[in-house]
Amino acid sequence: MVNNALHVQRAFLKMAMTHQEPAKTEMADLLRPLSGQIQEIQNFREKKRGSSLFNHLSAVSESIPALGWVAVCQKPGPYVKEMNDAAIFYTNRVLKDYKDTDPRHAEWVRSYLNIWTELQTYIKEHHTTGLIWSRTGPVAPPSLFSAPSDGTCAPPPPPPPPCPPPVFMDNSPKSEDTSAQHSALFAQLNQGEAITKGLKHVSDKQKTHKNPNLRSGGRTHQASPAKSQNPGSSACASAKKHSPVLELEGKKWRVEHQQRSQDLVIEETELRQVVYVFSCSNSTLQIKGKVNSIIVDNCKKLGLVFDSVVGIVEIINSRDIQLQVMGKVPTISINKTEGCHVYLSKDSLDCEIVSAKSSEMNVLVPEGEDDYREFPIPEQFKTVWDGSSLVTEPAKIAG
Repeated sequence: MVNNALHVQRAFLKMAMTHQEPAKTEMADLLRPLSGQIQEIQNFREKKRGSSLFNHLSAVSESIPALGWVAVCQKPGPYVKEMNDAAIFYTNRVLKDYKDTDPRHAEWVRSYLNIWTELQTYIKEHHTTGLIWSRTGPVAPPSLFSAPSDGTCAPPPPPPPPCPPPVFMDNSPKSEDTSAQHSALFAQLNQGEAITKGLKHVSDKQKTHKNPNLRSGGRTHQASPAKSQNPGSSACASAKKHSPVLELEGKKWRVEHQQRSQDLVIEETELRQVVYVFSCSNSTLQIKGKVNSIIVDNCKKLGLVFDSVVGIVEIINSRDIQLQVMGKVPTISINKTEGCHVYLSKDSLDCEIVSAKSSEMNVLVPEGEDDYREFPIPEQFKTVWDGSSLVTEPAKIAG
């Protein structure tokens, strides 16, 4: 997809070299193939949130809008640099995760970032103040890949992307969206550290990574045979129903489609493992030991208790989440989430909490032995011009 987008950009630049700039109303039509390629890449990343290569995909998705520099006036070079910086945020994670295990990832980072470095150099040499159009050629055609009315040849459409052997293998199954059932919000986390007393251990006989016979197509089927084999079930209902999963795949713990499960425990953890929690509702999960990162995606009414995380805990597209840190975590990210209560431990008070497009967020800080003090995270902000730059601060609303 990236290769295809670069070919579209090249076709656009070749046309600009031989055609005069069109009217603004026609420019949008000319840019549509390019914007379509960018959107396709970003959509692909959103569908792969459970991928072990999600940081790679995010680096590409966050930086690919740099190809829109052709529509930026005056300073397209700095615009590309901003997109490159957005990629670096994620490529730094890639380097951290693979620096001691697989040098191919570091080579991929270097190679990919070099695309935007070279593009900045090209812009600086030829289009410093914006895209330069021809002064003598015909007016650009209304469509990038259609023949102009004057009979001149339009740039050919981009060729299909090549199919080299994949450098990184990602066998993560595609996650499908489901509708979580509604029920009363649990209150177990209000017990503080006492919550762990009510958790039950999952025996070795119930763990799919120790019992391959429990697996079927990579998923743990815990539904009763009567329900799964009911001849009266409609095809639509069976398509929406997913079997619950709690298993270890390589370095990824998958916890998916758990409903009303209050005794989920992951205890045999390692530093390089990640935990991906998807489409769970009305459940409680405890993660013992230290893991690399935790992602909670599309969950409702979920309680999460974990010891320590060396990377980041991400809450995405979720609702009514309560998480408790027993040890340390450097960063907690909350995105597109309604209702999130974060219980910090004394060792995690220096944690950075980053939020976007979220509401009803509260941080609870330990006070005394068994008490917490609650602080809301601002949802509204006020921005003013101070004469030289924009200044943003949380809005203080009376009442």
